[in-house]
Amino acid sequence: MAAGEVKYTKHFLNKLEDLFAESDYILRYEKGNFKSGYCILNENKVAIINKYYPMEGKINCLMDIIKLVDLDIESLSDKNKKFLLEILETSSEI
Repeated sequence: MAAGEVKYTKHFLNKLEDLFAESDYILRYEKGNFKSGYCILNENKVAIINKYYPMEGKINCLMDIIKLVDLDIESLSDKNKKFLLEILETSSEI
């Protein structure tokens, strides 16, 4: 994944959601007026995204959350480890 190469597709959104599914964080889509479009409850390891956001907004929120939280890379499948490292690498290049 080259710098800034975020794909705003349903497939890319599914890959991000799959990453969360394997982590110890719970991802939920709820209604709410979060200033940033999402809310992270670190103590409970819950990430909540505004369910009324368009797909592009959801992807941007998930990318932000991934950079903010400490996902346990050892608990991920090889496929998701590689995907997470690509995301983190991309964010450090920007």
